[in-house]
Amino acid sequence: MADSTLHLLPRTATTHFALYLHAAIVAVIQRVAREHDSADAAFERFPFLGGYVNQLARQGLDGVPMGESARAWREVLMKWESGVETHLPLRALRQAYGLDDAALEMLMATGLAEEDARFAAVFASIGNASPEGHPSSALLAELHAGAPGEGRATLHRLGELGLFEYRNADSHHSGRAPHVPEVLWAALSGETREALAPWARYSSPDAQRALAMLVLPGNVAQFAARLPAMLLEGSHTLIVRGARHNGRATLVGAVARAMGRGLLRVDLPWVAEDPRWRLIGPLATALNAFPLITVEPAPGETMTLPALSGQAGPLAILLGTQGGIAGPDVERALVLRLELPDEEARVALWRATAGEGAEARVVETLANRYRLASGNIGRMAALARSHARLQGRSDLEVADVDAVSANLNREGLDTLATAVPAQGSWSDLVTDQRTAAELATLEARCRHRERLQGRVGESLAAQMNAGVRALFRGASGTGKTLSARLLASALRKDLYRIDLSAVVNKYIGETEKNLNRVFDRAEELDVILLLDEGDALLGKRTGVHNANDRHANLETNFLLQRLESFCGILIVTTNAPELVDDAFRRRMDVVIDFPAPQAEERLAILGLHLPARHAVDADFLDEVAYRCTLTGGQIRNAVLHASLMALDQARPIASADLEAAVQREYRKAGAVCPLRGRQLAAVAMG
Repeated sequence: MADSTLHLLPRTATTHFALYLHAAIVAVIQRVAREHDSADAAFERFPFLGGYVNQLARQGLDGVPMGESARAWREVLMKWESGVETHLPLRALRQAYGLDDAALEMLMATGLAEEDARFAAVFASIGNASPEGHPSSALLAELHAGAPGEGRATLHRLGELGLFEYRNADSHHSGRAPHVPEVLWAALSGETREALAPWARYSSPDAQRALAMLVLPGNVAQFAARLPAMLLEGSHTLIVRGARHNGRATLVGAVARAMGRGLLRVDLPWVAEDPRWRLIGPLATALNAFPLITVEPAPGETMTLPALSGQAGPLAILLGTQGGIAGPDVERALVLRLELPDEEARVALWRATAGEGAEARVVETLANRYRLASGNIGRMAALARSHARLQGRSDLEVADVDAVSANLNREGLDTLATAVPAQGSWSDLVTDQRTAAELATLEARCRHRERLQGRVGESLAAQMNAGVRALFRGASGTGKTLSARLLASALRKDLYRIDLSAVVNKYIGETEKNLNRVFDRAEELDVILLLDEGDALLGKRTGVHNANDRHANLETNFLLQRLESFCGILIVTTNAPELVDDAFRRRMDVVIDFPAPQAEERLAILGLHLPARHAVDADFLDEVAYRCTLTGGQIRNAVLHASLMALDQARPIASADLEAAVQREYRKAGAVCPLRGRQLAAVAMG
């Protein structure tokens, strides 16, 4: 053999791929020569093959008899490969699965027609080929240089590993045309683009954050530091549990970087028959990547991981706070739970994301006010910095974060809950002293919900979490929903009313899934949940007489458990407290009664709702307040109706307008109005 020019070739995965492609071409040329009795006859029919022979000669195969060229070419390839320290996808595939060079040449032969369309005619002339020009299984087996039968065994092995797929799977075995999926073929050729496919994304090790840069609790940081070595030693599966947008994927990416690997994020339907699941292992091996799969089982549900036939290294799975996962790949899993960051961690996260100019007081206020997932802190900080620049400032202020908090990604919550405006102050609420005091206590409980756990004994602290659950009891119109809105305003948090029509589902288990989704999203986004008319969901359990009773009791039991584990703020209102299950009442941290307003309170409510410029007689206001036992909601409706009548006649609200509106409210309630109708009579006489 003449001196090789191999040392001049770039030491890249692309070159390695081309060399193996040439090795497959050598095997094809030998097969064509046998078919046409001589190499010259083959080159005469397919002249372009001579060009490949010339390329081989330039790489050091000149003067080698064609019958020996396959062995000689492998020697050349191994010599070049031995000097390459960077990742080579085909070498990684060979080492991970114990393949030989003949197997890789067989793999490369399937894609020759895609690399050079002229090979389709070559395959058609020496054996069966698919319409796309891929060689048949029988032809690929013939190209294998081993003993009889080895070709079929190798082909079967490549199929088991997920390296092949058959587009004509219904054909006879010998006529099937194996095909390397495009996403895998690109990875084998050395391509490392980010968007590999709609269901797969790749990011390099350098794109991941280092483990030392992550803000993690001490025990989690120590465990995470040991993970790379443990995963490489035992090819374990890593399961990371926690809320969405709470740094789970960032942590896995940091572990991948510590292992010297990229990150392969997979988003596939949870269907075992989907052939793309079989691609994850080979694709991760070819990319030298740590595969990451996200699973969201429902409460009480255990999902089985589809078989990953070619998975040769460690695997990462992201799980929510509920449900479980099963399967051979998770039997020896390492499990790490990421809780929402505490106040100290949030200070560090805000300090890292708010910008260098953010003052310490701003950072501390934000950490105390917003109990968010770590990823949501980063997103909100980025939005707030943009808001500050729009205001002509370079330094971030608390007001910037307050202004953009509602813009955080809330699609998952908006489908099951409705945003409720949260404006005003406690001065807008008129109620008795006891209710006002309880509301003040509730506000304090919400403000200190994290710190309170550290101010009690260990036994009690072990039973607590950061959740606050409040039950508002009282007749309709007594200020329950208004109080929820004012509480949200005082805490500077968004308020979402759970949409029962979207949550409750007739299919078994769907209601629980929807409720869990609402609670999970509320925890991640740190919003207040309002369950209006909560007795519809918190009703008493009954004796089991049929399947419906059993299903209803299961929903109640789930809600009881989820309330206990909920780490956000939940307000439940009811005007039928006798219908609420006693177990729910025991789980409420605060229970507040909203009595109907008394005369002085009714007068104050009238004063709040009436405009500053009105023509209602003061004595008549006293009469309405002291004689009409209306709730706050009814007074609101009466003032609205009176305002409408006055507006229609372009004049201020008069006493007669208010009297007519009050009588209208009594008629709606089916009761007799105690007013004598003097104002209406005076208007008629006038």
